[in-house]
Amino acid sequence: MKVTEHIEKANGKTLFSFEILPPLKGQNIQSIFDGIDPLMEFNPPFIDVTYHREEYEYKELASGLLERRVVKKRPGTVGICSAIQNKYQVDAIPHILCGGFTKEDTENFLIDLDFLGIQNVVALRGDAVKSEIYFRPEKDGHHYATELVTQIANLNNGVYLDEELLNSACTDFCIGVAGYPEKHMEAPSLDSDLHFLKQKIKNGAQYIITQMFFDNHKFFEFVAKCRKEGITVPIIPGLKPIATKKQLNTIPHRFKVDLPDDLIMEVVKAKDNDAVKQVGIEWCTAQSKELVKAGIPVLHYYSMGKAENIKAIAKAVF
Repeated sequence: MKVTEHIEKANGKTLFSFEILPPLKGQNIQSIFDGIDPLMEFNPPFIDVTYHREEYEYKELASGLLERRVVKKRPGTVGICSAIQNKYQVDAIPHILCGGFTKEDTENFLIDLDFLGIQNVVALRGDAVKSEIYFRPEKDGHHYATELVTQIANLNNGVYLDEELLNSACTDFCIGVAGYPEKHMEAPSLDSDLHFLKQKIKNGAQYIITQMFFDNHKFFEFVAKCRKEGITVPIIPGLKPIATKKQLNTIPHRFKVDLPDDLIMEVVKAKDNDAVKQVGIEWCTAQSKELVKAGIPVLHYYSMGKAENIKAIAKAVF
């Protein structure tokens, strides 16, 4: 079932969903199930599976030149989605990136998903690899998520890269895209960011899922600005509880989001990581309750395979 259909079927009830990481190469699917099992009592209608693009490493050749080699650290998104749908009978939603894919790679990836009966995807540009400062698309790949959305929407209309195909089948993907309540880190302004978000919707995206935020007012302001711009699709908030003191520095640096002073001070005062986790649970629980009260259709948690704190929040909210 599509995300939009899940929302319609809920008749105003707020749904619970979460996101997981593929395991590192060398680990098996059980590590995924261990992070999902404790959360199934809250009846998630869908579970997102991130895609981590290949990293690069450089090896010096005998000639003295550097050879760039691909290192695939987290494979298996398609297989994980299939396993989740088979084991739990819920919709699994793979993330699809511009980075690391040619247009043909993307089309083949989507064909595989369609064969597996996967009806939802999240289309993202993706970040630059760690060895590079700026995002660099693959040769014959997409530069922007707007282009990726267009390719998926084209497949939904039976339009493939090979224009000579006859009687080509239409896919039926529900396309999600990212939204940034505090703007994308590379966007010059929130208004310019909203311009491109609106373009993604125009190109075929059907719902928005946001970057994490820790101040609900920023989310509500973002939604209001989207509606003013004529963006009417469902907007799903992405939530993540603070779990370590280190995250006071890493989250703002990596994701370019602000942490409220009250949250910062509570984390600073915490005696150990267990106390920090409790602060994070209580803060995220308060956020969640306010969002439910506001009638938000889905609360989406970035669990990244760690179920303990998400379960504590869900118990208090759902």
